[in-house]
Amino acid sequence: MSGLAPGEPSDAVLLRRHADGDAEAFGLLFRRHKDRLWAVALRITCDPDDAADALQEAMISAFRRAGDFRAESAVTTWLHRIVVNASLDLLRRRAKRSVSWSGDPDELPAGEPRQQADNAAATDSRLDVDAALRRLPPPQRAALVLVDMLGYSVADAALILGASEGTVKSRCARGRARLLPYVSHLRAGYRDERNQPVADGVPSEQGGGG
Repeated sequence: MSGLAPGEPSDAVLLRRHADGDAEAFGLLFRRHKDRLWAVALRITCDPDDAADALQEAMISAFRRAGDFRAESAVTTWLHRIVVNASLDLLRRRAKRSVSWSGDPDELPAGEPRQQADNAAATDSRLDVDAALRRLPPPQRAALVLVDMLGYSVADAALILGASEGTVKSRCARGRARLLPYVSHLRAGYRDERNQPVADGVPSEQGGGG
C-alpha cells in the first residue's frame, strides 16, 4: 500500500496479525480506511443512520472473517466489498418491509426520497445529488457511487461488487440516465469527493483509478 510511513505495516500484515490474535491490528486497519469506507456506506444508503449501521455490520463481519482472507485481491478491495454488501443488504431489508419484489436485481425498488429536514438546504447542489441518488435502484447506485463519485476504475469496482466489468458499465450508464432528469438543473460548480468538477451536476462518464 502506498503512502505508508517507513516501517509502518501494510494492510495485509495488519490483517494477518489480527487473525493471529493481535488485539490492536484491526483497529489500526480500520482507522486507516474508515473515511473511505464511511463514504461508500453513506453514498449507497443515502442516510447517515443507515450508513452507520451498515458500516458497523461490515466491520463486525470483517473482524470475524479475517482468517478467510486469501489475498486474491487487495485488503482494501476486500473491505470495500464487505461494506458495499452490508449497505445493499440493509437496503434490501428495508425494501422488503415496504414491498414484495421478485424481479431484476438492478431494478430493486429504491423507495421515495426522504424529506429534507431543512428546506432551505435543499437548494444546495450536493443535497440535490444525494436526493437524486436515492431514486436509483441500489445496485445501480453502488456502481455509480464507486466509479463516478469515489473514483474507482471499472475494473476495481467490478472486483468490489463481484460483478463483471460489463455489468458495472451497464449499471453506471443506466444510473446516469435515471439521474439526469433530477439533476439537470445543476450547473458546473458541483464537485465530487475527489474535488473534481462535475458538469451539469451529473457524475462524469469516466471513473478514475481505484
